[in-house]
Amino acid sequence: MPDGKAPIRILLADDHALVRRGVRLILDGEPDLEVVAEAGDGAEAIAMVRTHTVDLAVLDVAMPRMTGLQAARELSALRPDLRILMLTMYDNEQYFFEALKAGACGYVLKSVADRDLVDACRAAMRGESFLYPGAVTALIRNYLDRARNGDEVSDRILTAREEEILKLVAEGHSSKEIAETLVISVKTVQRHRANLLHKLGLRDRLELTRYAIRAGLIEP
Repeated sequence: MPDGKAPIRILLADDHALVRRGVRLILDGEPDLEVVAEAGDGAEAIAMVRTHTVDLAVLDVAMPRMTGLQAARELSALRPDLRILMLTMYDNEQYFFEALKAGACGYVLKSVADRDLVDACRAAMRGESFLYPGAVTALIRNYLDRARNGDEVSDRILTAREEEILKLVAEGHSSKEIAETLVISVKTVQRHRANLLHKLGLRDRLELTRYAIRAGLIEP
């Protein structure tokens, strides 16, 4: 790597070996990306994440035994810090919304994978979402429909407890100190902290602190 950083370690899951080979060629052709594990279905993908050091999982939506969507839900719970991208041939709003609910931070169509996938991987590792244009349109339409129908469109991302913990983390308190302040276990604090990083797409305490300042939870 030119800047000395290790490449992004990727798990690639698709039930078609030919598709995996093609996608691997795209990813391994980039100096900052490296496919370190492959899986043929969702269950295999979960097993691979347990045994390999992986930063990013690229999952096909439709796979036998366990779909990519099911695997994404399991992986989000197992490794809240793991970035997940869905790779699919389906330009389908339902799959798209299910992917977001499952914890995916991007949705890439196979038909344009050679154009979009590399950018999507890099965006995911920066903590950003990657959506193809049709998905963005669907997201906006869904938001407007819910607002028009009087459904609650919540701007609140974090729960009250998560806000408490974010504030204390940003103020520099250790997990032990936070646990004592809130009368909860250190393990619970650590779980909340991992959930915060995953939910907000952030990497560390510094980024959490910046977020807390922007959200008005602490003074700069």
